Amino acid sequence: MSRENGRRTDELRSLTIEPDYLEQAHGSALISLGRTRVLCTATLEDGVPRWMMGRGKGWLTAEYSMLPASTGQRTPREASQGKQKGRTVEIQRLIGRAMRAVADMEALGERTLWLDCDVLQADGGTRCAGISGVYVATKRALDRMGLGRTLVDSVAAVSVGIVDGEVLLDLDYVEDSSAEVDLNVVMTGSGRLIEVQATAEGEPFSREDLDEMLALGAQGIDEISAAQRAAAEAVHA
Repeated sequence: MSRENGRRTDELRSLTIEPDYLEQAHGSALISLGRTRVLCTATLEDGVPRWMMGRGKGWLTAEYSMLPASTGQRTPREASQGKQKGRTVEIQRLIGRAMRAVADMEALGERTLWLDCDVLQADGGTRCAGISGVYVATKRALDRMGLGRTLVDSVAAVSVGIVDGEVLLDLDYVEDSSAEVDLNVVMTGSGRLIEVQATAEGEPFSREDLDEMLALGAQGIDEISAAQRAAAEAVHA
């Protein structure tokens, strides 16, 4: 099949990660994957939830939102509707789980790390972009506060899918909306799996299909991890 801009089946969209995008956040990064753009921030606060007090461990939690103009049609703010949608809750829990998987909570001490992912523009893969971007924001914040040892590995995510019978890496919205199989894979920089979300939208898929998609996802995450390292290690402004 022909992909937009002549992209190969195993090729990521154009990827940039801009660290320290905001001046006042402890850590921040703007990640762009094609036309998808997510602003990620990390903020440290002293103290932990009441149920964790006295344990000598920290806590990490994430919030995710899509700004009103992030899609072609205005998306109402969920706050104006009085509750979060199920998709929002699911995605922010995924982001939190992904980051906790590579964090040493004892090294964090009794502090809470708030991670925020705000989708400025959506064209598919926003949850994956959020995870990949917020890792950089978190790394920048912890290094700045002298707590860099908290992160024991990096974490990144990418979408893979089967569209018109072909396995494709990093689906944009058009591809994702017509995919026969949709998969999101979250991995550490050392190649260990954190989470795999795979759904057959029509016909069930085979184990061979799954193996092929996971291998392609691992390839994409290797590329994302390289971009993360460059952004995380950039000289602080």
